[in-house]
Amino acid sequence: MQKIFLFLLLISVTALTAQNFKPWKPQIDKLSSFEKHVLIDKGTERAFSGKYVHTTKEGVYRCKVCGAALYKSSDKFDSHCGWPSFDDAIPGAIKETPDADGRRIEITCANCGAHMGHVFRGEGLTTKNTRHCVNSVSLTFEEKHAKVGVKTNLKKAYFAGGCFWGVEYYMEQIKGVKEVISGFMGGHVKNPGYYDVVKHKTGHLETVEVVYDPEVVSYETLAKMFFEIHDPTQTDGQGPDIGNQYLSAVFVNNPKERKIINKLIKILDRKGLKVATKVLDKSPFYTAEAYHQNHYVRKGGTPYCHRRVKRFD
Repeated sequence: MQKIFLFLLLISVTALTAQNFKPWKPQIDKLSSFEKHVLIDKGTERAFSGKYVHTTKEGVYRCKVCGAALYKSSDKFDSHCGWPSFDDAIPGAIKETPDADGRRIEITCANCGAHMGHVFRGEGLTTKNTRHCVNSVSLTFEEKHAKVGVKTNLKKAYFAGGCFWGVEYYMEQIKGVKEVISGFMGGHVKNPGYYDVVKHKTGHLETVEVVYDPEVVSYETLAKMFFEIHDPTQTDGQGPDIGNQYLSAVFVNNPKERKIINKLIKILDRKGLKVATKVLDKSPFYTAEAYHQNHYVRKGGTPYCHRRVKRFD
């Protein structure tokens, strides 16, 4: 019976994979057997065997199946691991999915689903504390990214409102938001780990980095959501989460953002709310460990210490 179940499961997974790649069949048919093994069957090329391990030219790395732009050369670094490494992806281009054993996070092309490799966080190799470990065979390279039509007007906003799981959950629901990353900001230690932060050794706040398209959603809209999904008057944390890592703060990139935040705080003050939110200049942002990313999507459920309360007209 167990063998029959496993066989049926294999058949269903194969059918699902085939259905996902159906629109890209002409491109897939042109791949070599080894390219199909990696891109479709989620295989891995040998370390140091790929053509892009040591590439340093300026340009954009694209998905070999559908041609979507995935990585910029400016985010590539030498991790000495044997595969091309990037500490960031083009926003919205990569999908992360935990492996079945829960040990690693697979990365695939968000457009077509082709397998790229895995993402690792918390290694401290760059200031972004992230390593996208990608198979060269999954990529094509196009030089001089300024001429290949990559959208570069995406912006980043930074909000700290208690446990980053809940803030991430609500921010990801906003149209125009491309990606939300949980991490740490505002401390005095480089590349902090979660347990260093919660032990109050680093001075960091749990913060989310919101990557958004300003042509679709404004910074003010993001800020209003931030003030509505947590209690900006609480001075010792957020809900049941008590501690200085859970304090309310906005890290601004420029005077314009500071002006918007101060305007919203004044509106709340006039409504009788004694806002405790700090308005701070942006400082280095460090990505949290992989198990903190997309927590409610992976685990299910809804935030336990965040809920939306309409505070603006």
